[in-house]
Amino acid sequence: MNKPVILIIFLVLVVLHQDFWNWDNASLVFGFMPVGLFYHACYSLVAALFWGLVMKFAWPTELEEWAEGNSNDEEGAE
Repeated sequence: MNKPVILIIFLVLVVLHQDFWNWDNASLVFGFMPVGLFYHACYSLVAALFWGLVMKFAWPTELEEWAEGNSNDEEGAE
């Protein structure tokens, strides 16, 4: 995943978070859950999956390796 794709998906999720189309909907999902609550439960799962994929495929490992290398140098100097 490259940065423009991540940014586009993030912006789509920001827009979808504002579910103004469910504000006046009194329907129930599974007979007990308001549709807005169900929507946000599904949205939370999608957002968690998205951020999990970002961490897996777009994590800056070179920065992590650099940071771990510096911490080892500092410990050896003492």
